[in-house]
Amino acid sequence: MNDKALKLNDRQRDMLELLERTGEIRVPDLKTRFEVTEMTIRRDLEKLEQTGRVKRTFGGAIMVTGDIALSERAGVFSEEKARIGRRAASCIHPGDSVFIDGGTTTLQLVRNLEQNLRITVVTNAINLAAELMDKNIPTLVTGGMLMEKTSTLIGPVCAETLSKMAFDRVFLGATGISARHGFSNSNMYEAEIKRIAISRAKEVNIVADRSKWGVQDLFSFAGLSEAHRWVTDSMPEQEEDVRQVLREASVECVICD
Repeated sequence: MNDKALKLNDRQRDMLELLERTGEIRVPDLKTRFEVTEMTIRRDLEKLEQTGRVKRTFGGAIMVTGDIALSERAGVFSEEKARIGRRAASCIHPGDSVFIDGGTTTLQLVRNLEQNLRITVVTNAINLAAELMDKNIPTLVTGGMLMEKTSTLIGPVCAETLSKMAFDRVFLGATGISARHGFSNSNMYEAEIKRIAISRAKEVNIVADRSKWGVQDLFSFAGLSEAHRWVTDSMPEQEEDVRQVLREASVECVICD
């Protein structure tokens, strides 16, 4: 359903334009900007979500990222993703066998790995493989069917390859994180690959910016307790509540410097 069919009002159209420019909008900022109540803002966000282009989060809304081309996603939270990538790269040690799946945040992780690092990386993302080749890091690429928008390989060939491997650490992106739904993704084929990687790993690392908290995408690939660490740029709103949920699930939350 498009925004014309929904007959968005002027304020809602302004919100959508702001969201398209910034990638994220927050309820407190919108209250101040439009001088309306929080309840009005939340009703506006519900209406915007009906367009299919917007997803509400714990404290605001983001543009829908599922199955959107990497080139369109790269500019959203770009500075935060770069910080997450640097911090996540520091979790990898010489001698590790690592799986890294596709995504704009995991791409930043790869870009922050040292040249000639003595590790072995397995990936289902052809753009990550190209970066790793330039860094002279031993890399195995899974087979599978190519998803052009995300540059990832999926399907039974990829799943079969991963099911025969074992990893010291895996690094996975997520389009949603919530207490009830765990870590989720908008694409069921990518979610399947993430599940298999988790089952073959000693340590599971999720790399995702704060806007993913409170989002429940269609396909859950892991409960919160199945991850060892969430590397993110900063805590979402209602920080103490989020920290409590993560503590109960025994998930370490690593905030980037």
